[in-house]
Amino acid sequence: MSRISTIIYYFLIYAIFANTFYLGNSTTLQHGNGIIINVRSFRVRADGRSDDSWAFNAAWEKACNSKGNVTLLIPKGTYLVGPLKLRGPCEQVTSLTVLLKGTLKAKTDLSEYEFGSGWIEFAWINGLTLTGGGVFDGQGAKAWPYNTCPTSSNCDLLPTNLKFVGMNRTTVHDITSLNSKFFHLALVECRDFEGSKLEILAPEDSPNTDGIHLERSSNVRFSWLNIGTGDDCISVRQGNSQISITNITCGPGHGISVGSLGKYLHEQDINGLFVRNCTISGTTNGIRIKTWANSPGRSAATNIKFENIVMKHVRNPIIIDQAYCPFDSCSSEAPSRVRLSNIYFKNIRGTSLSEVAVTLSCSKGIPCKNIFLQNVHLNLTSGERLPVLTCENVKARYIGIQMPPPCP
Repeated sequence: MSRISTIIYYFLIYAIFANTFYLGNSTTLQHGNGIIINVRSFRVRADGRSDDSWAFNAAWEKACNSKGNVTLLIPKGTYLVGPLKLRGPCEQVTSLTVLLKGTLKAKTDLSEYEFGSGWIEFAWINGLTLTGGGVFDGQGAKAWPYNTCPTSSNCDLLPTNLKFVGMNRTTVHDITSLNSKFFHLALVECRDFEGSKLEILAPEDSPNTDGIHLERSSNVRFSWLNIGTGDDCISVRQGNSQISITNITCGPGHGISVGSLGKYLHEQDINGLFVRNCTISGTTNGIRIKTWANSPGRSAATNIKFENIVMKHVRNPIIIDQAYCPFDSCSSEAPSRVRLSNIYFKNIRGTSLSEVAVTLSCSKGIPCKNIFLQNVHLNLTSGERLPVLTCENVKARYIGIQMPPPCP
């Protein structure tokens, strides 16, 4: 590459990240061995009030039908968009980067959304990178009063901020999700997914605003996240394997949860979950495994490790609940048929708001097996008495420091 070509190339790269390069009437810009597609070339208003959905759909179609290495650039600005289905396969694209520098704001009219879908939904794409420091603002406050899921099992699911379906080799880095109408990030049937340096925020009283929801996915890694919501910071549901969660700051919310499991027929097993080096503050629960009673089918959750977790004023720091019922009452007393085994709690320390700092309540039909507690040291926030550990249908194994004291 000549000296002049080198200077031009690096000027273009700088211009992209500095948000100073204007494409004029062209929708694409060639750089190196790839192209840049700027959404501003598709007549966006970027005023936060006008509907820019058409422009985003057109820009995505252009990017997905391109060849080689493609960058879809969303410069600084505020863009109001309705539901976007950003789907592949982008057959001739080698790698696809969505570089979000601005803020996307969700439209608030729920009649425009499909229940249970995503506001921004990526599907069936290989090699997607989503990055850039931008913001996805779900504007959920107007939708939350219509959410009946906390009190009814027969409810319509509001849209998730970011939904990833059938994705392979995905990287999500340095973005913010605000005030989702429902879940913030949801992964369904994804493989080789990596998320890092994410901010996920919603008020403590916002319903079902789980930070990250995982289902039927494998080889997923999340690290260096800050999550504060009205529900689980992270919920790991059925069918997941080889999930790694490290360096998470969680709170407010309901903690980091496995489940709920066993509610539906033909649920798949969980095998391999590793949660390490996390801080959980002011949450309802800390680390929790929850399964429904009277499971319609058999399933299992095994090889689960929680290690190096700091609890700060958490109401229920460690809890296994195999008679989970989030409603006022549940009629069935039949035991859960979800088998829990090979579960490790290691180096868990901090403070509990409730006297029962550790609850191990397993199924009387299929008792828990191989539950290990190693160096668990939890004190009551009040400091007035010692915390308590309760056990049911389990013979846990204890190693090292144990506070609260083991079950007799």
